[in-house]
Amino acid sequence: MTAPHDPPDGPRRSGFSRRSFLKGSAAASVAGAGLVAATEPLAPRKPETYGPGEHEIKLRVNGQDRLVKVETRTTLLDALRDGLDLTGAKKICDRGSCGGCTVLVEGETVNSCLMLAMDAVGHDLQTVESLGENDPLIESFVHCDALQCGFCTPGMVMSSLACLNHRGQPTKTQMAHDLSGNLCRCGTYGRVMEAIERTAKSGKPAGKAGGR
Repeated sequence: MTAPHDPPDGPRRSGFSRRSFLKGSAAASVAGAGLVAATEPLAPRKPETYGPGEHEIKLRVNGQDRLVKVETRTTLLDALRDGLDLTGAKKICDRGSCGGCTVLVEGETVNSCLMLAMDAVGHDLQTVESLGENDPLIESFVHCDALQCGFCTPGMVMSSLACLNHRGQPTKTQMAHDLSGNLCRCGTYGRVMEAIERTAKSGKPAGKAGGR
């Protein structure tokens, strides 16, 4: 006697059997996996790398785009002095202690001996060469006799310029703070402050000759 729900010879009941259901699920899974793989986003590009030897980069210095060849280890100071013949920034201690190589990067003072030239790409750079002899800050330095041997003067000028740009009418305490990274063996700090004060009182904008 056969069970009524499992006829041996008669037609099967309509609907899905367990076997057909499992087959369909497996096929759908395979198809879905293929769809995900096809629409998966591309892997992000690896950052650009540089091998040994020289590479040409573009630096925006004193309002102009300049091309210079550097190695990946070349400092901004060496690129300015040796590659672009901008020798105003002085190579004195070469370890960020004296301030003689101070330049402005996006208006902020930076020891160019501690910055790689490649890190300066895309930034606005300003060196002491951007200030002409008629610049009010340069005139004040001369008028106040704020330079002795002159070796530290370019860095002092750039730190003084940043002080004026940021503070407008700086106090003596603010001047001392902003000049603290610049060393002068001749001891002209007081006269440098006088030059900053004189420039601030003149009301004339300093450091605009470089096209900034």
